[in-house]
Amino acid sequence: TRMAHTIREKTKLIARVRRIRGQVEAVERALASETECTDVLHLIASVRGAVDGLMSEVLEDHILENVVRAANADARAKSAEEFADIVKAYLK
Repeated sequence: TRMAHTIREKTKLIARVRRIRGQVEAVERALASETECTDVLHLIASVRGAVDGLMSEVLEDHILENVVRAANADARAKSAEEFADIVKAYLK
């Protein structure tokens, strides 16, 4: 399903993605400059946390708009199944 419901949050989501990009670039710079392992690990952990936060926000919108507020039982079941598949893929 399209993410029309997230349009209201589009600017905020894009800003989050840009911050994540900056964090990933910081990891790259740290690796290139042979920064201490512990510092690199902290940078990687911050990237993971940022991605998890983004995923959580988009998943929450998906659940509310496509599962909870689905037009009918068939749409709700389909969205719930899609949601389960996404979560399984994310947790691999």
